[in-house]
Amino acid sequence: MIDLEIPIGKRTLKYRLLEMLPATLSYGAFVLLVVLSLLSPTLAAIYLLVVVVTLLVKAVGISTHMILGNNKLEAAQKVNWHDRLADLETPRTSYSALRRHYSDEFGATAHVDNLRLITADPGLFPKPSQIFNAVIIAAYNESYEVIAPTVESVINTTYDNSKIILSIAYEQRGGEAIKATVERLKREYGSKFYAFHTIEHPKDLPNEVIGKGGNITHAGRFLKQWLKEEGIAYKNVIVTTLDSDNRPHPTYLDYVTYEYIVHEDRKHLSYQPVSLFLNNIWDVPAPMRVVATGNSFWNIISSMRPHTLRNFASHSQPMDALEEMDFWSTRTIVEDGHQYWRSYFYFNGNYSVLPIYVPIYQDAVLSSTYLKTLKAQFIQLRRWAYGATDIAYVASRMLSRDRNVPLLGGLARLGRLIDGHVTLASVSVLVAVGGWVPLLINTEAARSMAAQQLPGVISVIQEVALVGVVITVFLAFKMLPPRPERYKRHRTLGMIAQWVLMPLTAIAYSSVSALYSQGRLFLGRYLDKFDVTDKATHQSVLEARQIARDKRHHR
Repeated sequence: MIDLEIPIGKRTLKYRLLEMLPATLSYGAFVLLVVLSLLSPTLAAIYLLVVVVTLLVKAVGISTHMILGNNKLEAAQKVNWHDRLADLETPRTSYSALRRHYSDEFGATAHVDNLRLITADPGLFPKPSQIFNAVIIAAYNESYEVIAPTVESVINTTYDNSKIILSIAYEQRGGEAIKATVERLKREYGSKFYAFHTIEHPKDLPNEVIGKGGNITHAGRFLKQWLKEEGIAYKNVIVTTLDSDNRPHPTYLDYVTYEYIVHEDRKHLSYQPVSLFLNNIWDVPAPMRVVATGNSFWNIISSMRPHTLRNFASHSQPMDALEEMDFWSTRTIVEDGHQYWRSYFYFNGNYSVLPIYVPIYQDAVLSSTYLKTLKAQFIQLRRWAYGATDIAYVASRMLSRDRNVPLLGGLARLGRLIDGHVTLASVSVLVAVGGWVPLLINTEAARSMAAQQLPGVISVIQEVALVGVVITVFLAFKMLPPRPERYKRHRTLGMIAQWVLMPLTAIAYSSVSALYSQGRLFLGRYLDKFDVTDKATHQSVLEARQIARDKRHHR
């Protein structure tokens, strides 16, 4: 079997140098600006203008994809995917009924074409009645109040519950409380599904970092044996992983099952919904709202670029593919994005991610206090940014004599991977303060027309880029869930005022977290523990505040 694993322990010199590459490039972008400023302020100005103009060009594409992606998201949510899936059960009859009645509904023409193709060669396509959806909910020590709504959201999908296999994969290190919680959930909801499993992941298993990957892989191996005993073919099972706070859109499972059936090369696909961090968006502090909304829009934008789409957070993949690959990596704290690369190399480059244009709703970061929430947000983004570990993983395989993927396609993917991490770490800082660097560190810069005009030019470009911010604010308001009754109308004004924090959050969170993670990777100080993001509820925050007030009173 092909080796898909990230090294644990001592790396080879080649691998270590590749691990140092992202930090070298990101920190090097700042060093280069300083060096050029000392040597020639004009060259420094040209360098920075190239960075800023490149960013502006990207911003135009991002804004376009954001609008188009939001339109697709809205259109796909209006489709009755349950009925479309039912059409696939009797494709000949459905095709005869629909072929003369094209509509302008999202994907309607493609649906009729799918029915035609299935009718022509039905042996290539399974029927919906043959398919099961296995949903794995990963938990650590979250409360009943966090996990129960996730289970209920799966129950309330339009998909047939009798074809859902639900598993709650929980950590032994989470303690007795999480064990009691999942047993309670099984008692209350177990009869709602084809099967309901509670699967405890033992702590301190060999060759595992402390992370979600080991947990859901342990659950996957359990399902593998259970399906075999039940006589259910792996190729007829779609596996979806959810975090404990995830709420799939009601049509998600129908939509995924539909796409799984109509694609002949279904084994080599995974299915990626749009993660929207909106569950508790009204409850979290302003900086977290900006970060959460920005991340939501980035996921919408990514869905419009399927050739660059990667696995993120919750996604679905066929059981037969997962079983062959031994599920997910147990050696990284970013198993979601890394799963793309495992699959890509396992299937010799014949693998891609299919966008599913309905959301899975997730929580924005919220902890028991304001300061803890600020810290928890950084820890979450630091973990995501640690996906820079994939650069060494991919590059080492691309530079190997045993390379098993197309050279040009692999290099293009590697280039985009490097660009994404370096841009995240360095560009916000360069744009924010880079224009002043030549003037501050080189007295000769006063004689350079380019260096003198640079801050003003960058300021003008930033003003042009504000168009994208206006679009973001408008779409953010369209996406907002209804304002809870506990908040007065002035809370809505805060949803507008919060966007002044955007430059600050871009630097203080996105850039700094990326620089931190890449710096640790450079030094070989690996992050080998998945720091679970706090998942406080509005009620638990109020209770924590009351306890704090009581303690102060008793003093």
